[in-house]
Amino acid sequence: MIKKIYLSYITQWEKGQSYSMQVCYDFVSERLRVDDYQGNMEEMVSMLKKLSKKSSFSKIIVKSRVEDWRFLLSKGFFLEGVIDNYFKGQNAYFMAYYLSDKRRTSREWKKEDELIEKVYELPTSSSVDPLPTEYTIRLANVEDASALASLYNQVFSSYPTPINDEMYIQTAIREGSIFYVVEWDRSIVSAASAEVNTTYLNAEITDCATLPGYRSYGFMKLLISKLEKELVKRKIFCSYSLARAGSYGINACLKKLDYKYNGRLTNNCSISDKYENMNVWVKKLI
Repeated sequence: MIKKIYLSYITQWEKGQSYSMQVCYDFVSERLRVDDYQGNMEEMVSMLKKLSKKSSFSKIIVKSRVEDWRFLLSKGFFLEGVIDNYFKGQNAYFMAYYLSDKRRTSREWKKEDELIEKVYELPTSSSVDPLPTEYTIRLANVEDASALASLYNQVFSSYPTPINDEMYIQTAIREGSIFYVVEWDRSIVSAASAEVNTTYLNAEITDCATLPGYRSYGFMKLLISKLEKELVKRKIFCSYSLARAGSYGINACLKKLDYKYNGRLTNNCSISDKYENMNVWVKKLI
């Protein structure tokens, strides 16, 4: 987990007399996210509501352990998704609390339900199409940070994390995130990453982006397959992804790779200047 402070994104530990919690302040998406915690849940929830109101945030997310999600339900949280095996084999429960009716409501829900039904008609297949001969695929390194930032800046006008920041990407790679890239004529045209949690032995497949002129080649399935192989080498077997619920392509890609649909997060984050629902996809790699 990247702890460096950026103007739009801060991750830090908040501590009280009887609790501590790792909180992400996401100013772009106007939300708080608790990635880890311990201690008194009652006091923690009270503080989360105060912190959200102080920052004018409209959503709180807690990655809850199995013993706590029912307590959070009693405090007005909604169960929106589950990540199997997130906490070293124990499930994590996405619990969401809304501070406004507008943030809680989505007009796209029925259409996105239909998209999932359509995606689930697709067969599972571990095979991937080979790269066209003029393209190459490889593991990225810190020297690629500038080119990666440029790619993400071209694809997304806004994003939950500052991936258009070269220094952010350098820090991510140095702290264990894995990036794979597809290149054409020595330029990166597609990329995806795995944000690795070495404490709980899981990884989020994220930062999936392809330049518009290169989206017909199926690069993303190949990139994610490469990331999965690298994760297995590193003894990380819980893989999950939060996919834009309105995007057929990325949801179909994850389904074909045998990820399981495990819920939807309402108006979860700001991508390209609008709130989007995010589908939860989960896979055990071995």
